[in-house]
Amino acid sequence: MPDKVNILDVHVSRFDLQQTMEKFSEAIKNEKKLRVSVTPVNCLLWAHRDKKLRNIYNSADMVTADGVPVVWASKLLGEPINGRVTGLDLLPEFSKVAAKEGFTFFFLGASEGVGEKLSRKLQQDNPGLKISGSYSPPFADTFSDDENSKMIDLINQSGADVLWVSLTAPKQDFWIANHFNKLNVSIAIGVGAAFDVVCGNIKRAPKWMQKSGLEWLFRFVQEPKRLFKRYLVEAPQFIPLVIKQKLQNNRS
Repeated sequence: MPDKVNILDVHVSRFDLQQTMEKFSEAIKNEKKLRVSVTPVNCLLWAHRDKKLRNIYNSADMVTADGVPVVWASKLLGEPINGRVTGLDLLPEFSKVAAKEGFTFFFLGASEGVGEKLSRKLQQDNPGLKISGSYSPPFADTFSDDENSKMIDLINQSGADVLWVSLTAPKQDFWIANHFNKLNVSIAIGVGAAFDVVCGNIKRAPKWMQKSGLEWLFRFVQEPKRLFKRYLVEAPQFIPLVIKQKLQNNRS
């Protein structure tokens, strides 16, 4: 079975969390580069409608299934993903690996001071973890050429192996793709709100909600105005579209 499954025209990687981390370690040790996108339901829906975003995901080396519904969809389509891979899990779990292996991190994005707080938290939990820098750019829909050059220089001068980006999706995915060839890192990955969640600024859903596919509800209760459209208008379109794809696959 291939390493990726087509879900609404986006080729999503079938690796689980452990397999993803093994791929990361292998790339760093072999001095290879991986561009990675983390895709929850809303990102798949946006990419289904937006050819440019779809091309960003389909040209990435890895596209992880961020959410139980994405895993459910892969099973319905007959090409099951081995497990969900969220930025909220990947960041703290790979920090354990990085501390043992000597891999170095750089954090780009989130609000002022979040990167420093995240660094302290992860180094406290993982003694020996190397974090070579963090930077929070000024808020902008698109960055100036000077700002882009500044970010690229900071990242490259840091000597980091892994670039974690928190600029919200899909902005972070476009930024990484547009500048990937200039970045001297092995792994570049956008993880959305993971910086704030992992450092404790935003509370995460209980384990039972994570496993049952209800983490979205927990987040919605925390930020109803911001997430209303995403979860109550856009997300309900996902399963009908996947069923439509399943029927089309059966006919063909």
